[in-house]
Amino acid sequence: EKAAAEKRPDPLTIRTQVLLDRAGFSPGAIDGREGDNLRGALAGFAKAKGQAFSGRLDAAVWQALAGTSTDPAVQRYTLTEEDAAGPYAKAIPPKMEEQADLKALSYTSPAEMLAERFHMSRGLLEALNPDAVLTKAGTVITVAAVPPMETGRIPGKELPEAPKVKRIEVDKPALQVRAYGEDGALIHLYPASIGSEEKPAPSGTLTVEGVAFDPTYTYNPKYEFKGVEAKRKFTIKPGPNNPVGLVWIDLSGNDGYGIHGTPEPEKVGKTESHGCIRLTNWDARDLAKHVERGAKVDFGK
Repeated sequence: EKAAAEKRPDPLTIRTQVLLDRAGFSPGAIDGREGDNLRGALAGFAKAKGQAFSGRLDAAVWQALAGTSTDPAVQRYTLTEEDAAGPYAKAIPPKMEEQADLKALSYTSPAEMLAERFHMSRGLLEALNPDAVLTKAGTVITVAAVPPMETGRIPGKELPEAPKVKRIEVDKPALQVRAYGEDGALIHLYPASIGSEEKPAPSGTLTVEGVAFDPTYTYNPKYEFKGVEAKRKFTIKPGPNNPVGLVWIDLSGNDGYGIHGTPEPEKVGKTESHGCIRLTNWDARDLAKHVERGAKVDFGK
């Protein structure tokens, strides 16, 4: 019984993660569990409120966080015909060369789609809805009460949305991306996967050159990614399971660096990247909606 209880998501942790998400301090995938992404978001929130952070959710930080919203942490959602119908991919092959043969890098199931739409882990979605039939329109489920992730492209003339992001800070040791407004105030904080020993992230300052929603991904053999044997360029079509997810924020320079989404949101901040800055799809989309062309991106040393 003790082991089973430890595996169950914690209601207070779910509420904490939802409140942080709403306040702009992303905990990554909401899963109802303690972890580095949650602690990082709490530390960022506490700092923004001028409070010390002890490494855990203490009374002072909780009081400040609880004061940001009194709305419920979860909500009911009814599946639509579109939710049930998809289209969904049967499977996403692990090798990039095989992914290039697919017509679209779609979700593989309604569960995967719904978890991402509401910023959740698959495990939490299943725990909150153990008997739900997610392939049937009309099914009512419980999801995190956060603004659902939008899909589709946004015309360039409508961007950037307010509040505008003028500067981005990529904190490699903390595995975080922080977005600042015109007045220098912190607007959003996101957990991130930032480079690796094999392919480290850059240093110094780059600039944002453009934003692409629903991007294709072109592999160049000069990248020399481990496990990719192709000697010629190939392109992978758009979709949430594209290697760069639903968004690509292009950075200056000729090395192919960018800030982008991912097909594996639960691994953000926990695994390495191929030199770029990897966010969850919903966080990458949020940043892309607000960042200005020419915004500075500071990677530090």
